[in-house]
Amino acid sequence: MNQDYMRQRTWTARVLGQVVVTLAVGLAALGASAALGGPTRTVLVMGDSLSAAYGLAPEEGWVALTAARMAREYPGWRVVNASVSGETTAGGAARIEGELTRNRPEVVIIELGGNDGLRGLPLKQTRANLEKMVSAARAVGARVLLVGMRMPPNLGKAYTEGFAANFRTVAETHQVSLLPFLLEPIAMDRASFQPDNIHPVAAAQPKLSDHVWPALAALLK
Repeated sequence: MNQDYMRQRTWTARVLGQVVVTLAVGLAALGASAALGGPTRTVLVMGDSLSAAYGLAPEEGWVALTAARMAREYPGWRVVNASVSGETTAGGAARIEGELTRNRPEVVIIELGGNDGLRGLPLKQTRANLEKMVSAARAVGARVLLVGMRMPPNLGKAYTEGFAANFRTVAETHQVSLLPFLLEPIAMDRASFQPDNIHPVAAAQPKLSDHVWPALAALLK
């Protein structure tokens, strides 16, 4: 009986020892991962088809290219792309609180408004939706980069100027960073767009990523 008891104690001690070693190795691995800059902080992108890589492979879009650059230069950060093709500012305003809760971002990029303009939605409505998104992000302590868009002149001078002014007004009112026009590097180059003349081709995406990068990098420091 005593021998059985001693054998049982020896077996239990051996198993516990193995568990301790396994836990120690696991914790060491986690520590090494953190030391190497594992993804611990989040950039959340709330955009439309321009950020959702419409007509392209996901890894070809400017958001994915930016995420890859971030992994190299700011390894403690990751990107969550919550962009949806066809999204309006109303859709973004309805979704943002859920995305903030799920992802707990330190930085939020808001690239919405283009579909509002193409549909001729009221400028006041677009501005209110942008303000709701910016306010929600700031309420959870996130820094915001507002990425603007411009409309073609056929919509009329009053509308196109008011549309562009919306982004400036929201950024100034809420004191957040602004990139006035996402497509600025390629806007005048027809070859940079898909046949719909709206969505950039894969070859143009690095230019968009490079355009966004300085404003974004300033928020990662």
